[in-house]
Amino acid sequence: MIENRDFIVFGLQPWDLDIASTCKYTAIEMSKKNRVLFVNPPLTRNMMLRQKDTEQVKKRMRILKGEEPDLVKEHDNLWVLYPRTIAESVNWIPFNFIFDRFNYINNKRFAKKIKEAADKLGFKKYILFDDNNMIIGFYLKELLQPDMFIYLLRDAVTLVSYHARHGTRLQPEIIRKADFAVCNSEFFANYARQTNPRSYMIGQGCDLSMYNDRDGTLKVPEDLEKIQKPRIGYVGFLTKIRLDIEVLVHIAEQKPEWNLTLVGPEDEAFQNSKLHQLDNVFFLGRKKPSELAAYIKGFDLALNPQIVNEITDVNYPLKIDEYLAMGKPTVATKTTFMEYFRDYTYLPSNKEEYVEAIEKALQENSPQEEKRRIEYASTHTWENFVDKIYQYIGETEKMRNQT
Repeated sequence: MIENRDFIVFGLQPWDLDIASTCKYTAIEMSKKNRVLFVNPPLTRNMMLRQKDTEQVKKRMRILKGEEPDLVKEHDNLWVLYPRTIAESVNWIPFNFIFDRFNYINNKRFAKKIKEAADKLGFKKYILFDDNNMIIGFYLKELLQPDMFIYLLRDAVTLVSYHARHGTRLQPEIIRKADFAVCNSEFFANYARQTNPRSYMIGQGCDLSMYNDRDGTLKVPEDLEKIQKPRIGYVGFLTKIRLDIEVLVHIAEQKPEWNLTLVGPEDEAFQNSKLHQLDNVFFLGRKKPSELAAYIKGFDLALNPQIVNEITDVNYPLKIDEYLAMGKPTVATKTTFMEYFRDYTYLPSNKEEYVEAIEKALQENSPQEEKRRIEYASTHTWENFVDKIYQYIGETEKMRNQT
């Protein structure tokens, strides 16, 4: 356990994002025993111009003008910084040496605001924690001189066009700079070890507090209850970028006695798909996050029929933890990352195997298996996630003291 230390945490996602983020939850968990400064990414010139009507940009413009404070205390040990600086949009520059020069200027302005806040709070010998931000955070180790620098690699962001241009080159180098790197999969850990042998797989943290029904009082919603069993369900955004429509159509056509129940908003591809023509496919629409556990409870089996691409193949699907936390037999497309869940899920590779896997999962389900799944999911907490980071901080400091 690391206690009474100072941490500076930053990443790609801001504090006021309307969805949960690893960066935010990590900061909150660390602040239970330590002082934490959470740093929002700086407002970019491009975002300021193109998203000027969004509340997120309006808020930052008010802060830049001094109309609102840039440093906000969330609770006794946690502060959030909205840096009063604008990062010039330089990612379009094709020449590495020119981009690096301008990126350094952006980093320098960003670091200045971070240091001002850290000095104001009296932070000493702080630990700098970077969640996957390899561009605006590339020079912060040199500029801030932290006592320790940790890099978290947890997402294939360099496959996204914005980060692919320069992030692909910078990410191995920022990992090299880190005192150690932590990763949420063996795939990413093996990648990180190519430039930093002190790279460790620590899994993923999740907030599963909503996904439990230990007292049995959670009520299955009426629109789901009226659908006959067995209910084969999915919860989440229904988009062809992530999900295999062909697999879902095949399941529904091969097993008309199964009722395929899809909970979540649809993209245009899903709206125009053959699924809407099948009598045993039910679209229940978008639901509030607080309602999702009740829908999962009403499933006989949960699905994650991902389409396999460069991004889905290696990313951590938080949905699986939510399904398992509710004890549900879970069938998901076999990907590189899903091997992590192989002892608790069924992993078909194609549409034919999906039908076989669902049949087997339904047959093998039992109270004992449900309990085993729940116990496994319960180990994926933010507390455990951060405790593993603390473990490697301790080991790193021990090695330092021995040299």
